[in-house]
Amino acid sequence: MKKRDIKILLVDDEPDILEIVGYNLSNEGYQVITAKNGAEGVSKARKEQPHLIILDVMMPEMDGIEACEQIRKMPDLQETVVTFLTARGEDYSQVAGFDAGADDYITKPIKPKVLVSKVKALLRRFKEGGETADKVVKVGDITIDRDEYKIIQNGEEIILPRKEFELLSLLASRPGKVFKREEILDKVWGNEVVVGGRTIDVHIRKLREKIGDDHFKTVKGVGYKFVL
Repeated sequence: MKKRDIKILLVDDEPDILEIVGYNLSNEGYQVITAKNGAEGVSKARKEQPHLIILDVMMPEMDGIEACEQIRKMPDLQETVVTFLTARGEDYSQVAGFDAGADDYITKPIKPKVLVSKVKALLRRFKEGGETADKVVKVGDITIDRDEYKIIQNGEEIILPRKEFELLSLLASRPGKVFKREEILDKVWGNEVVVGGRTIDVHIRKLREKIGDDHFKTVKGVGYKFVL
């Protein structure tokens, strides 16, 4: 996929951020769409179906957390990469962002060149058309449909945010195998994407809530494994 075909939605209530970040991404050749609050961001996400969404957290009308939650409910945007760009670095804010379905978290201020590199790394996680695996895998009481990005458990369909789906798909690909944290970060988030230290833990917690605590075992100091 060429840069000119990639859409990036930038949502922030600070005009300077929209201008500076928007300029640098446009200068790289990406299509940049902007929105000045969460409600407008959700509307434009639905209309434009961007490949990447960069969201501020604190915004008027609708904050970034709520906007992300609404975006993640849209079937057409399940593969869209969502990252927060915000000055807030508190753990609770990061956890809330990942709970809402975000893929990453970027703390500002950030140098334009570093941001562009970050965006490139995030976009590598977006699969081009035709590259999505079309396997349907059954593991115990769970069916993983990698083509439609959905889970069926005991006859009930479960829609997961993209990173939760990829994490489950990875762990369930080899039941009983302990996946080290470094391996999970590399295969699910990409080794060029720096994510918060609690990222994996938050996603595992969400999977336990949705799929069942018995399926996920923590191996202290090492990583996680999927058990039948």
